[in-house]
Amino acid sequence: MRPRDGLSRRRPTVRPGIVAPVVLLTLLSVPSGRAQDLSPDVTYLPAAEVAAAFARGMPLVERDGYKVHASRREGVGKAEVHTVDIDIIYVLEGASTIITGGEVVDPRTVAPEEIRGASISGGTVRHLGKGDLLIVPNGVPHWFKEVTGPFLYYVVKVRQAEGGQ
Repeated sequence: MRPRDGLSRRRPTVRPGIVAPVVLLTLLSVPSGRAQDLSPDVTYLPAAEVAAAFARGMPLVERDGYKVHASRREGVGKAEVHTVDIDIIYVLEGASTIITGGEVVDPRTVAPEEIRGASISGGTVRHLGKGDLLIVPNGVPHWFKEVTGPFLYYVVKVRQAEGGQ
């Protein structure tokens, strides 16, 4: 039986150095349904630029169909729901307890297609550490409840086509 949030409890064995590039290449090769989403330009970011982004926890690339963030957490976050974006999270350093699914407590819309709340009631608890990969479908609440930091992770946000799931 699958958990309520639709994610498998099974933890496959993968080589961490391969996961992030494979995920990124796969996502960038999938058509989004809108021709302008995929630019013919190649994006290159030198290591120093990526490291600087992780130091501040900021976006690396933002396009119409996807975003790549160098995320940094040093403490608990708000519960989040992205109604359009799928989050693909790859952990580089640190650890976190994340809850997925369940119901957002005190939800409020903070931006178009973005909901935040104080916490999550119910849901599935997972412990994330270096090398772990987590995919949170659009519409699924998620909350970094505990963080042992700094917690550094890539987030690839894939914009779901209108009406898609």
